[in-house]
Amino acid sequence: MRLLPIPLSLLGLLATGCGSLQSSDNFLGVITPYRVEVVQGNVLTKEQLAMVKPGQSRAQVRDYLGSPLLTDTFHADRWDYVFTIQRQGAQPQQRAVVVLFDNDKLKSIDAPADLPGERDFVASIDTVKNSGKPRPLSLTPEQMKALPAPAPAEPAASAPEGPQRSYPPLEART
Repeated sequence: MRLLPIPLSLLGLLATGCGSLQSSDNFLGVITPYRVEVVQGNVLTKEQLAMVKPGQSRAQVRDYLGSPLLTDTFHADRWDYVFTIQRQGAQPQQRAVVVLFDNDKLKSIDAPADLPGERDFVASIDTVKNSGKPRPLSLTPEQMKALPAPAPAEPAASAPEGPQRSYPPLEART
């Protein structure tokens, strides 16, 4: 088998084309590559932090905020709640909340000032742009009447009496 020589200009064109595919978000404006959504850590909102008060036990804090993402054996009185999300069509987000304890009682919480509320967080990761009006979850009575009537159920076929075999039994009869 004889290999044909490939012109260097063709190799350069192919290499350039492959490089441009990796750096762009779509190919010819038609194909958008799938990007994995990466969610790590605990979503903490203003409403959750409002329920946590100094003096509460570790168990109470864990009930309200969930298990911390990071705990350190050398800093047993510190819990780190870290959250990151990368979702296609939405801005990446990263937040860190540090909870400090003193004698197993909550001492302080260090949270970012821009911590969102629940509705704000959901709106920030919502990539589906809707018209603003809620979608109906059930049919109206008029729509129910417009549905076609279900087909009548056919009677179940009766099973034949006794076993029907076309092969010899596995065990010998005595």
